[in-house]
Amino acid sequence: MADQNAAPTSAADSALLTTLREGYSFTEPAITLGAAITEDTVHADVPVRLPLGMMNRHGLVAGATGTGKTVTLQVMAEQLSQAGVPVFLADIKGDLSGLATAATPNEKLTARTQQTGMPWEATAYPVEFLALGGDGTGIPVRATVDSFGPLLLSRVMDLNDTQESSLQLMFHWADERELPLDDLKDLRAVVMHLTSDEGKEDLKGLGGVAKSTANVILREITALQAGGMDRFFGVPEFETAELLRQAPDGRGVISCLELPTLQQKPVLFSTFMIWLLADLFAELPEVGDAEKPKLVFFLDEAHLLFKDASKAFLQTITTTVRLIRSKGVGIFFVTQTPQDVPADVLGQLANRVQHALRAFTPDDAKALKKTVSTFPHTDYDLEKVLTSAGTGEAVVTVMDEDGSPTPVALTRMWSPQSVMGPSEPSVMDGIVQGSALFAAYGTEQDRVSAAERLAGVPDGGAPAGAPAPAGTVSTGGSVGAQQPGAGQSQADIDAEARRIEAEILGHGIPSAPAPPQAERPAARQKADPAPQAERPAPRKKAEPNPAADIAKDIATAAATAFGRQVVRSIFGTKRRGRRTGGLFG
Repeated sequence: MADQNAAPTSAADSALLTTLREGYSFTEPAITLGAAITEDTVHADVPVRLPLGMMNRHGLVAGATGTGKTVTLQVMAEQLSQAGVPVFLADIKGDLSGLATAATPNEKLTARTQQTGMPWEATAYPVEFLALGGDGTGIPVRATVDSFGPLLLSRVMDLNDTQESSLQLMFHWADERELPLDDLKDLRAVVMHLTSDEGKEDLKGLGGVAKSTANVILREITALQAGGMDRFFGVPEFETAELLRQAPDGRGVISCLELPTLQQKPVLFSTFMIWLLADLFAELPEVGDAEKPKLVFFLDEAHLLFKDASKAFLQTITTTVRLIRSKGVGIFFVTQTPQDVPADVLGQLANRVQHALRAFTPDDAKALKKTVSTFPHTDYDLEKVLTSAGTGEAVVTVMDEDGSPTPVALTRMWSPQSVMGPSEPSVMDGIVQGSALFAAYGTEQDRVSAAERLAGVPDGGAPAGAPAPAGTVSTGGSVGAQQPGAGQSQADIDAEARRIEAEILGHGIPSAPAPPQAERPAARQKADPAPQAERPAPRKKAEPNPAADIAKDIATAAATAFGRQVVRSIFGTKRRGRRTGGLFG
């Protein structure tokens, strides 16, 4: 444990302090991580800082459980917000909701802040609470199946390469037929149609879908619905530009994704993170090297992104991390050891905050040696430092203003000015209910999409209680079932869906009429929360070219348009029916 009142500094320590003082003296805006430590002394006059302009070079916050990673994340988020930089972070354990509540000083906290030279002041920060599909306390975050795309959806459904290719074919067919895939019932309706005689005819010239593959996809869709994950897919779809807002006082809004059921849905969480990044990359303009980032992303439990991921999926993550910094977005991976992150990604993380590691087993010892080898040369004995550092202490090296690594510094980290722990439920509920985003995303919608169109329902919808045409797919995903209306309960619809699915899987289904080439549904409108938070100017989005295939799109695109096509084609993501008054047009 470092002590500010330890013995006088030795000549070697004096030389190290001079190196650290010069290495972390920046002329550009920066956040302060803490104060340097030599031997057993904390040096409040040698602050360890991180330039804002280098935070889009990405970073890693690592360390064993209980060493202070979450608190470090909180300190960084607070200072970024104060500097006007919006922040996105995932609240895995519920502790980060405390950002919305000012901390209460105590004797221990006061002693620590004086020791590190921190001008501490109790502060509450502007926070928006988000929740995947409304699962938890927060503004519901939804994505359409269309926007999520076949590659990311295949990862959530754990499909193999052949099944993934078939799913991509289904998405392509639905896109050509102007059939919006809003939710899982839309996807189920498309799968069921394409296994029918009429659907097989539709696929001529494009390839076919094996019945066994369709069966697997249908079972996985049903499993997702049974697991409650269908709540995440639907409209209104969350606009990722909402993450780029500032509060009226100029501070950056901290978007805090509450994840109370992460353990039940780890793959959905990790895949959702990549969807957010892909969508941001596709929409944001190039900014180059800016004075400060437009957004900083903290990906906690980062190992979930890479666990059991396919080679193609890992390549997409690497590509996104490499390219998105030019859009002014910084990504910080938060995990236990650097070995949780693939080497190709780790090599792009210029800023490092390494908390203590434990070496209880031979594997732990190997991981420790590998971690030490990734740091620049230093006078510290890093193996000793990393196994003896106390809670709230970390080894730091970042990019300086010239893009070179700073000297390695053992650092006593600063303390949060907000509560270290959860906010009161009443506080969180009040923030959610009072948010302008609640009016935009609080109520789920059910517009006319693929399931309805395959059932022959016009954009205006069928009269209440009117039966669906014979042999068509209903909104519940069944064939020949009545549309929801008077006299038919949701349980009846679901039962009919199960009956017809059994018929498909066993004997095939009767022919369905070709889907109408109807006009797309009207773009959704969303309330504008401009009075609460400053929003970017609208930007008109180019219409997609449905006649061109992915290869042609990539070959003919240029500049930022090329970047958009690369990410969209990599992930298979797209946006249908963006609202006309949206942030990006």
